[in-house]
Amino acid sequence: MPASLQANLEAVRQAITSSAQRASRDPSAVTLVAVTKTVAVERIREAVMLGLRIFGENRVQEALPKMDEIGPANIDWHLVGHLQTNKIKFLEGRFQMVQSVDSAGLAEALDRRLQSALDVLVEVNVAEESQKTGALPADLPAIARTVAAASHLRLRGLMTVAPMVSDAEQVRPIFRRLRSLRDQTSHELGMPLPVLSMGMTDDYPVAVEEGATMLRLGRALFGPR
Repeated sequence: MPASLQANLEAVRQAITSSAQRASRDPSAVTLVAVTKTVAVERIREAVMLGLRIFGENRVQEALPKMDEIGPANIDWHLVGHLQTNKIKFLEGRFQMVQSVDSAGLAEALDRRLQSALDVLVEVNVAEESQKTGALPADLPAIARTVAAASHLRLRGLMTVAPMVSDAEQVRPIFRRLRSLRDQTSHELGMPLPVLSMGMTDDYPVAVEEGATMLRLGRALFGPR
């Protein structure tokens, strides 16, 4: 019998605490984003009952019906997957953060079409994997400047999706590099960038040790898809 959501959540919180303590960090500085791609609304409601407050969806079109069914609740929705410009019109008043801004063009399109402020992260393809979305590290400064100058966007930090590996230790340098890029970007812009969204089910303990402030967890909470 698969573990319950409550048991999974407790195990995740224990792992976060252990990793944070190893790095002399406060576990409460790590925010959990429950990724609900393909997860049924009843399970999301259960997660809300257990105290989870931030939910991540990969696709706008999958998220909207879930939002409508759940209705008003004290929760935030983050878009963690690639954003197509033709979906921008659906964001307003629905998503509290877009974690996947990966080009100056997308930032400009968001700024033009939004009426109210939106928190965003710049997604960086740290490992420069050709099959993945995300800005190349060399392009980050220009994109960050564009976001910082936008009227309707609030740059909060950076996000990355680490390569799939069998041993999470292999991606430690990826997380370390993102933290370094964040520090450098913060210095160049002269503004705080508190959010480092890095770490998923297979590698989140290492991400916490390397400074993650936000984890995006699906299978670790809800079990295999």
